[in-house]
Amino acid sequence: MYRYTDGGLRNVWLANGYEVKQTPFGEGVAFHNLDGLTTAICLALARKSSLLTGAEFRYIRSAGILLSQPALGKLMGVDGQSVARWEKTSKVPRWANKFIRLLYSAHAEGSQPIALAVERLTVAERLVKQKIVVKESNGCWQPELQPAALL
Repeated sequence: MYRYTDGGLRNVWLANGYEVKQTPFGEGVAFHNLDGLTTAICLALARKSSLLTGAEFRYIRSAGILLSQPALGKLMGVDGQSVARWEKTSKVPRWANKFIRLLYSAHAEGSQPIALAVERLTVAERLVKQKIVVKESNGCWQPELQPAALL
């Protein structure tokens, strides 16, 4: 069994679906179907009976729904610093605990309105972080938007 600690998780163990490999930098682990693994972990976290820890909350937010702290905060009606504090201290309010579970479950089950809302937030966040590069050619200026990943 392999203890899966991505994102600070402490209670996830893999029975199979991974390979331990030797690399020039030491031992490494390769996971089969990482997207499927992430989905399975997030679904298990959303269904667990006890409250989510800060690390579990962060894992669902960042790996499952792919939202930043400010974007999730906006969706929840709080600021991003509140989300950061919950994740750091593991003092997630009960209402936020329920909200992230419902949001992820609906997202994972393909709820179109939820998927569209999450996508709008993600796109808006990327647009805010875009870089505008303006080039001059033969006396004419042409703007070009570069994705956030290139910043």
